[in-house]
Amino acid sequence: MATKAALPFEMMAKRFGTLKSLAGVESLSFLRPAQTTVHLRHGYSTEKQPVDEQAAKSESPEIEKLTKELAAAKEQNAELLDKYKRSLADSENMRNRLNKQISDAKIFGIQSFCKDLLEVADTLGHATQAVPQEKLSGNADLKNLFEGLSMTRASLLQVFKRHGLEPIDPIKQKFNPNMHEALFQKEDSTVEPNTVVEVTKLGYTLHERCIRPALVGVSK
Repeated sequence: MATKAALPFEMMAKRFGTLKSLAGVESLSFLRPAQTTVHLRHGYSTEKQPVDEQAAKSESPEIEKLTKELAAAKEQNAELLDKYKRSLADSENMRNRLNKQISDAKIFGIQSFCKDLLEVADTLGHATQAVPQEKLSGNADLKNLFEGLSMTRASLLQVFKRHGLEPIDPIKQKFNPNMHEALFQKEDSTVEPNTVVEVTKLGYTLHERCIRPALVGVSK
């Protein structure tokens, strides 16, 4: 009798414990705030984290500073590049000028020497012109002297030509102030005004540069 009475009591105790445990779980669920629930998936939280506004504000001056430094560096780079290009152009122009001066020195280095020799050529020309042509046939010595002077002058002119020295004989040409020097004017109806009608002294050019203008008379 005692064993049969104990069985219903144990069953009631088990049921009461189950209800108590269920009641405890439900009461605990009310203590959990809904907004703090975190769902996990593969070990990472998917809950949105709030933006740290203070950190963003602290980074903003740094970004602005770096932007200004970058702009200043770009401006300095452009300025240095411009200076480099200008210096390169200046050095190239200087090199070209030096090469031109060296070339001119080689070509016109004999200019002073040529001017001195021109006087010799003028003297030989005057000597040959002073010999009377009508007396050459009757005087062998005078003829030989005239031929010697003429050959010497011709040989000297060939040397001049070989070194770029050319005579200017502008007879019947238009007056050119860069090549001619007018000594006088005279009437001449056979030519146009401002034409060279007489050459007193030949001019000379050295490699197309006038080193002595021709002395001329010009028509009115």
